[in-house]
Amino acid sequence: MADAGIVRKDEIVVVRPALTTLALKRDDDIALLPDCGGPPPRATVAQKSIEQEAVMKRWIAVALAIAGVMAATQVSAQESVPGPGAVVVTIIPGGATFFTEGKDTNGPSFGNYGLGGAVEVNFNRYVGVEGEVSGALGITQDLQFTGATSNVKSPNLFNYSGNLVVSAPTHSSVVPYVTGGIGGLTMFERPSLGINDTTTFLTGNVGGGVKWFNGRWGLRGDYRFITVQSKDDAPSFFGQETRYGHRVYGGVLINASR
Repeated sequence: MADAGIVRKDEIVVVRPALTTLALKRDDDIALLPDCGGPPPRATVAQKSIEQEAVMKRWIAVALAIAGVMAATQVSAQESVPGPGAVVVTIIPGGATFFTEGKDTNGPSFGNYGLGGAVEVNFNRYVGVEGEVSGALGITQDLQFTGATSNVKSPNLFNYSGNLVVSAPTHSSVVPYVTGGIGGLTMFERPSLGINDTTTFLTGNVGGGVKWFNGRWGLRGDYRFITVQSKDDAPSFFGQETRYGHRVYGGVLINASR
């Protein structure tokens, strides 16, 4: 830097300022602040734990959402498949019961028209119990009795039973089943056949069938093999020896409780 000088000219004083020379410095020579130019600060252990916990919570939320969607889909699919409810009512508008001829007493074979109803309570989709009542109304037919054939009306019958029902795990609207149980059969008097009193017999039955459901309603086809235990005081027409019968019917189903 040059010194300032004073020049006198005609008594006028001129002051000439000194010129200052600035020297440029390189960037490396400029001092940096403590937080400039250095590497970024490292995350502490606490910060890492917080970040990991946030990521874990997001994954847990995603997993729970997926599980919820899958569960809802499964429940919806199960509910959309028609099938038996907790309580199923069967209305039997038509059927037939046929008893074969007695082997020892030569009691005649005969058939009756059947109708009735049943209520089934299901413990789950596969096992239930059913109470059933049905009537076998006598019809006029040719009966071979006492060595002659007569065109007479068969006796009216009333049948009731309690049965165990086991359904096949089809997971569809068509449900095959097997069933069996015990009950009673009451035969009402028919003097023209020598049946002068009402008589009740112990019965057993086994069989099966198919049910078809369409929401609250459905249809049913059923077959039973019936065994009627003999009684010594039974009329000669029916009951003095063990008798065997076959019963078939078609019914309408009502899902009374889903």
